[in-house]
Amino acid sequence: MDRVAVIGASMTQFGQRDAWIRELLAEAGEACLADAGVTPDDVEHLYVSNMASGEFEGQTGVPNALAHDLGAVPAYTQRVDQTSSSGGAGIYAAWQSVASGASDMTLLVGGEKMTHRTTAEATDVIASLTHPAEYKHGVTLPSFAGLTARRYLHEYDAPRESLAKVAVKNHKNGVDNPHAQFQKEVDLETVMDSPIIADPLRLYDFCPITDGSAALMLCPESVAAEYTDNYAVISGIGGATDTHVVHEREDPTVMGGVVDSGADAYEMAGIGPDDLDVAELHDMFTILEFLQMEGLGIAEQGEAWRAIEDGRTEKDGNLPVNTSGGLKSKGHPLGASGVAQGYEIYKQVIGDAGPRQVDADVGLACNVGGFGNCVITTIMEAGR
Repeated sequence: MDRVAVIGASMTQFGQRDAWIRELLAEAGEACLADAGVTPDDVEHLYVSNMASGEFEGQTGVPNALAHDLGAVPAYTQRVDQTSSSGGAGIYAAWQSVASGASDMTLLVGGEKMTHRTTAEATDVIASLTHPAEYKHGVTLPSFAGLTARRYLHEYDAPRESLAKVAVKNHKNGVDNPHAQFQKEVDLETVMDSPIIADPLRLYDFCPITDGSAALMLCPESVAAEYTDNYAVISGIGGATDTHVVHEREDPTVMGGVVDSGADAYEMAGIGPDDLDVAELHDMFTILEFLQMEGLGIAEQGEAWRAIEDGRTEKDGNLPVNTSGGLKSKGHPLGASGVAQGYEIYKQVIGDAGPRQVDADVGLACNVGGFGNCVITTIMEAGR
């Protein structure tokens, strides 16, 4: 089987945008076509990662509309919805389309328009992914985060400041990302003194509500050389689900979907966590960075907080985590987030990340849906 290459990528400005979902998707799609040097006529499959355009703005049918807007008719189109891991699931779907031989040129575009809704409305849309028994009792993802963070701090005797240092690190990284929603540093005191949202988590432990889009162009590695000699290869990818009802998990500080999807991606790539040079993790809440590090074997169970304390996940550390600024600083437009993670890893392994660049030949992206209900882990390596 020919390996699947990524030959182009794009990311729009994340934040509060005046554009609607079709405009956001077209913006990223056009930029990705230009970056890859691919014409719309060459696109055979077009996937759109989007969680809730119908709920947020009453817009459905976005994939076929995007094919029209880009001039990519008659490409096959499909929408990919896997809640907040829709972007990662889109990478999986696009990878499958090329790996199976069904398409020699597949464009993936992810996007979400959210900021025109109130925080309460956006939170309610997102909370609808929880189990009905949880939803009717008012459970939201921030409440799960608070409960899990409290359990983690107690179980592993971790200092509260360790979570705050995740926010400090990721905001610092976001300064160098021109597409990030927040491009400014915050200090530890600011994070620790911010308003409580879900005890023990405070305002700066949470990512913002965001508009934005991102895109990737995939093709067989044998085709990649026709377009560029600087590309990435998806060497490993895995997807998994965990219990829909969070309290049914044996240990709420262990995300089974992360463990299983990571194991599959490592096995396919033929590598382990020690071979990674950079990682993009789904830090919708600061506690999730710790849980993913441990689930992916980057840190031992209950030890991830020590890595942040020791500076091992800083840009100049042993394994830089969230060089993009993460969801925390970069922003979290649901359907775009996993694609934007892929954008960052692609840029890192081809050596085109600008001031964010680290020494990286192998990178990993982990995109989490809900509170670990569904997870996609993707490994990219520099093309040879």
